[in-house]
Amino acid sequence: MRRLFKVAALLSAFLGVAGISGFLTLRFIIKSEDTVVVPQLVGKEVVYALDILTDLGLNIKVDGFEYRSDLPKNHVAHQEPEPGSEIKQDRDVRIIVSKGPKNLLVPNLVGMDVRQAYIIMEENGLSQGVVSRTFSDQAAADELIAHAPAPGTVVTRGDSMDLLVSLGRRPATYEMPYLHGLALEDAILILDRSNLGLGHIRSVQRNELPKDVVVEQNPPSGHKVGSGTMVHLAVNRTETGPILDQGLSLFHHRVHGGFLKRHVRFRVNAFGLFYDLSNIFASPGERLWFLAPPDAETTVFLYEDGELVLGRSFSRGSHAELPMNLN
Repeated sequence: MRRLFKVAALLSAFLGVAGISGFLTLRFIIKSEDTVVVPQLVGKEVVYALDILTDLGLNIKVDGFEYRSDLPKNHVAHQEPEPGSEIKQDRDVRIIVSKGPKNLLVPNLVGMDVRQAYIIMEENGLSQGVVSRTFSDQAAADELIAHAPAPGTVVTRGDSMDLLVSLGRRPATYEMPYLHGLALEDAILILDRSNLGLGHIRSVQRNELPKDVVVEQNPPSGHKVGSGTMVHLAVNRTETGPILDQGLSLFHHRVHGGFLKRHVRFRVNAFGLFYDLSNIFASPGERLWFLAPPDAETTVFLYEDGELVLGRSFSRGSHAELPMNLN
């Protein structure tokens, strides 16, 4: 009987040891397959840390940011779990990312294109302040002339910077000529030679003044104007030029002399719009005729080889055209 109890005790001990060994072996196998050791991430660049965790089957989660004078921007400042910890795959590793030193030296942005300057400011945590623009003979358009705070100044991230941006060279300025009392075609020639544009032409009735002359201009004479400034005129109008039965005004021009054909362009300004009625090459001395439907706000222009040679106001005008060669 005693022997039977002894055998039973030994059998029980054997089964217990076997069970524990099996349990530990199974746990080791499962643990080796599903767990990984968390690597050291502090001090590593965020993208590098992400690559490491992805290879280990772990996720990265950013819990926040903080200024760190001892770590560059976008480097890991803290991590959880700690390095060496064992966790299962597909778990999160939480990190806090460095924003770099809170204070920094203002970079030198002078001479850069303003769009490039904005990118560098954003990378350094600096915001845009007041942006002013001025003409400059030394800086190209959109080039940064100066900024405040000045380069090398110690500032705090998040501070704003005021920028002075170039508009390029100042356009040439002219003194507005005196056009009152001139025939419209003479006024147009003066504007063209002064690098000024012709704006709107309106009709007014001034019985005490000569007909078909300029009686108002804007800008006024003597004012400083830039190249290409549009000049608006008021003309003391009367109907001029022969009016045909079909309601068309007849306009003619003799091409200047020489040996080569000339490029002749006939333009119309009607309702504030410009468009070409004729664009041809004509022989020297050739006589051209054009028909323009009438409108009180229409002016015609004639160019030879790109140069304005004549401008005339009609009582009416539109976009019909009939060039004719007379032998």
